[in-house]
This record gives sequence, C-alpha cells and structure tokens, in this order.
Amino acid sequence: MPREQGEVQVRAGTEADLPALTDLYNHYIRETCITFDLEPFTPGQRRPWLLAYPQDGPHRLLVAREVTDRTKNPHNGPESDPHAGSAEGPGTAGEGAPETAGEGALLGYATSSSFRPKAAYAPSVEVTAYCAPHAVGRGIGTLLYTALFEALADEDVHRAYAGITQPNEASTRLHTRFGFRHIGTYTEVGRKFGRYWDVAWYQKDLG
Repeated sequence: MPREQGEVQVRAGTEADLPALTDLYNHYIRETCITFDLEPFTPGQRRPWLLAYPQDGPHRLLVAREVTDRTKNPHNGPESDPHAGSAEGPGTAGEGAPETAGEGALLGYATSSSFRPKAAYAPSVEVTAYCAPHAVGRGIGTLLYTALFEALADEDVHRAYAGITQPNEASTRLHTRFGFRHIGTYTEVGRKFGRYWDVAWYQKDLG
C-alpha cells in the first residue's frame, strides 16, 4: 500500500516511473562510482530490470515521489492505473520525465534484489537506494528503507546485503542506522573513471 509522510509518497514502482527511474540511474552512471555500470541506459533497455520487481514477494522496487495538491485532493479524479504500461552532477536527474497523474518529481528509489542466482541463495537479498540530487538531505533514503524493510518483514528473507563503493559516508551512515554491520571489503574490485575502487559489504539480519 502507498504511504505518505509530509510531502513524499512511497509506493511500488510501475512502468509509468520508468523514464524518471532511468534518468536518475543514468545520472549515477555518468557522474559517480556508486554503480559500476559504465554506459547510460534507454528506458527500453532498462525495462527488463523494472519488470523483475513484482509488487509483492522478496524482490521489491519502491519509489518516492513528491506529493502534489492533485494527489491530496480526491475530487481531482483517479490516479493512473498502477498496472498501466509505460550517484551527483549538473542538472536535476529525472527532469522532463513523464510522471504519474497527481504526483510530482521522482525523489529516489530502493530495491531488494536476488543476491545470487543459485537456488540456495533465495533467503538472501541485496538492497540499494538511490536519491535524486535535488532531494539529498530530505531523509528520502530513510523513508524508502523503512518501507522496504516493513514489506520484507512478511517475506521469507533471512539476510539483506549491501555493497557500498568506497568512500561513501552517507550510504554507510544510512545502512548502519538500519542495523547493517560491516562484514568485509573487496579491494580494487571495480575499475571506473580510470581508477580502481573498493566495495565494502554490509549485512543486516532479518530472521
């Protein structure tokens, strides 16, 4: 179920969010080492990623969007059908992207994904959160992770893992706040922008 706090709504991601989600992720590809993808995506290329997240189960995609006056006013008509088709640098990630009726800009998103493809890994998930540059400092990561872990509480998930490219103090603080602990570091495991990067791994016990 969607949830609102202040001027932000957190809900399951849909295809209507795909253009804005792609823009946001491409920002982090181009400008940061937070993701190890090297080339930006088109929304069409990114669509299989979005479709891998159903609206229930252990693998979730949650988005945070601005709440607008239309969203709050039930007399403005129904919101778009949620089943309908459809990390810093200059500019605002997601500008100009289509939005669900009654909602404002994409502020960020969080996912819980398959940790590894082999069947015995099924009770483990890898989680991540991305915040739009213009929304930094608004607690968007906290809102998204709060909703994500509430959803996972009813699923057969035993451990959550997060890989954090170093250095990233903000991400480390966020994960520590949610009970993650450092369990090891892969040194110089990825190469981007002409240099090697370490990835620190964090674990949260869920069951």
